[in-house]
Amino acid sequence: GCRWDDKVHALAPSLPKQLFVQLPVVLFKPELDWKGKEGVYPCPVYKVLSRKGTLSTTGHSTNFVRDMVVPCREHPDHWIRAGVAAFLALKY
Repeated sequence: GCRWDDKVHALAPSLPKQLFVQLPVVLFKPELDWKGKEGVYPCPVYKVLSRKGTLSTTGHSTNFVRDMVVPCREHPDHWIRAGVAAFLALKY
């Protein structure tokens, strides 16, 4: 897991016995033809904690919302292996 570190404005390893932590308020700023950049993790955002849903006609899960670009100091693979994701609701 991970947490948001306010001091460095990036993802950091989670603190002991903290399974879920809040992210700060996020401003989604659309950008045309964005190609990505170094030092960010494409964090998946889900509606609910289960991470599963039914596949819609578009081929996407009904639970998946979008990827959210989050600054990080480690390589993004570190957070992928840790299973880091954001959730809009912990209970439904």
